[in-house]
Amino acid sequence: MALTSEVKAGLATAAATLAVGILTLNQALVGVFYDDGLYAGLATALATGHGYVHPNLPGMPGAVHYPPLYPALLTPFFGVLSVHGAAIAGKVLNALLNAGAAGLIAWHATKTQVLGPPPAVPRWVPSALVFAAAIAIPVLATQGVLFAEPLFSVLLVIAIVAADSLPASPLSTSWRGGQGVRSPWLAGAACALALLTRSIAIALIAGIACFLLLRRMSRRVIAAVVLPGLAAAVIWGLWVVTHARQIDPELALGYGTYFAHVSQAGLSAVVVNVPDMSRPLEALAFGWIPLRWLYAILATVSLAVGLYGLWLVSRRSAIGLSLLFYFVILAIWPHPPDRFLWAVLPWLVLMWAAALFELWRRWPRVRIPVAVLAAFVAGGYLQYEYRGSRGHWWDAQARAISANFTELLPVIQNLPDSAVVATDDEALVWLYSRRRAVPLYLESFRGRELIRPTPIEHRAYLDRMGVTHILLASATSPSALELRGLIGAYPSSFTAIYRWPDGRWLFAMNRGQ
Repeated sequence: MALTSEVKAGLATAAATLAVGILTLNQALVGVFYDDGLYAGLATALATGHGYVHPNLPGMPGAVHYPPLYPALLTPFFGVLSVHGAAIAGKVLNALLNAGAAGLIAWHATKTQVLGPPPAVPRWVPSALVFAAAIAIPVLATQGVLFAEPLFSVLLVIAIVAADSLPASPLSTSWRGGQGVRSPWLAGAACALALLTRSIAIALIAGIACFLLLRRMSRRVIAAVVLPGLAAAVIWGLWVVTHARQIDPELALGYGTYFAHVSQAGLSAVVVNVPDMSRPLEALAFGWIPLRWLYAILATVSLAVGLYGLWLVSRRSAIGLSLLFYFVILAIWPHPPDRFLWAVLPWLVLMWAAALFELWRRWPRVRIPVAVLAAFVAGGYLQYEYRGSRGHWWDAQARAISANFTELLPVIQNLPDSAVVATDDEALVWLYSRRRAVPLYLESFRGRELIRPTPIEHRAYLDRMGVTHILLASATSPSALELRGLIGAYPSSFTAIYRWPDGRWLFAMNRGQ
């Protein structure tokens, strides 16, 4: 059977993306970006029969911060391979997933003409745009560590493809057989799995449901999409409610439920996050512009084009409303939006391009400004990618952190098996030393304000965790400031037992002092 042009476009995009992904693999330690170490720890706990727990923490409390699907996917690697081997296997898996997502998006965008009909939009354009987004330096950095974003991206596109393939008229949807039955349940299953990968997939469920409502789909079809996700949410929610109290209150942000972030910060993040939402995307295209007034103009116009594209795509595909709910959650979430945007970057690029093509087609008078804006964006992106490729930006930070801990770990490995170490990147320390490790740096929100514990609160936490040693991995980290406060308040409680260059220390804690 001859392959259609849409399938060829998807396969070519996937193959090119995979080639770049494999070429940019790194051998950095697992845990350099914190979450990747926790994912690996959870996979190790599952592989060794301890269940879904954090093995690095004393008492191995149940995990309630991260949904379980991605750690479960990594479990075979950490069950049969060394930590290094499992890390490489996981990174290759992420490259495959990222390539698969790119191929599916390119195929779907070409088939459904998300950017508009040819000849106004050449058929090669969607694939080119998706490929460019899939190999953006931040996306390569995300897939180069054990993050769940590549898996989430694949499940998201499967759900969108299934939802978009449903007939526009409910009268043409057969419930007793054929595509009309398969697609709703496929979309629902993909949404449920996405929710068990990243909790923000609740936006995907809401977006698809609203899209189908606007298309006047039958309640049975909408129920088939929504019910699997709701079932997954209930099951995961019951686990979270049952095990949340096992997490120490001082670890609420890093290990507790997502409700801890919102309950502490409230809606205070909205005034910061809404203006900041487009910053990561602007940095890709306009970071090279030295003139702040020109940067501001281009960024504002690009944002307006993107919003127009969101409106256009919302009429053509379920991804539009899904992204709208996605942005609402990011506006409330009290953390920078960067990592969340890289997970959907190909969709955002298609959305923006759809607006440009529509402006070009409908209003000939604005074609020159549209062409200038497109040239600025394309040129800025290519310049960013060129500089990033020369500097290996996709793994520069991971390599630096990995080199630091490679120097520190031999000393930690010589500590007694019963040692409990307070440190940064505690999951990394546990993975390579098998010594219990807890966070040294603590923080919480009070509205928009990020607050640190007092020395008394910090010392009480260390005592509850049974900490025997403190590793200061960097003299310039926020942990150094908190440790200075602890030493100043309890000078006799800490004994320096090892010193590395550049102000890195290992301290022993003296109990009862």
